[in-house]
Amino acid sequence: MNPDQFDRGLAVRKEVLGAEYVDAAIKGADDFTRDLQHLVTEYAWGEIWSRPGLSRRDRSLLNLAMLTALNRPHEFRLHVRGAIHNGVTKDEIKEVLLQTAVYCGAPAAIDSFRSAKDVFKEMGI
Repeated sequence: MNPDQFDRGLAVRKEVLGAEYVDAAIKGADDFTRDLQHLVTEYAWGEIWSRPGLSRRDRSLLNLAMLTALNRPHEFRLHVRGAIHNGVTKDEIKEVLLQTAVYCGAPAAIDSFRSAKDVFKEMGI
């Protein structure tokens, strides 16, 4: 493990997803899931999300499309919140999901629209 990369990843992860969520995920890790939490924090957040090539906003838009394509509603909902924190608007999320309807299929987009709508309601948007 690279401690600097982990620390950088932890900071970015908290900024995007919220410290409360990230702290709970890490604290809730056990012997089975602890290594996964470290891997995701170090590589996804410390290496990829910290790269200068794309803004966090752009990375959020990409994640929403990819998570829709993969039909991963739990992660999708989490990343809707992250996208809002990264400056993505409700209308921009709608446009991403409309595009996924064409390229990923209507059922996947419909599920993501439902999930996004729930998150917006929870966030008071």
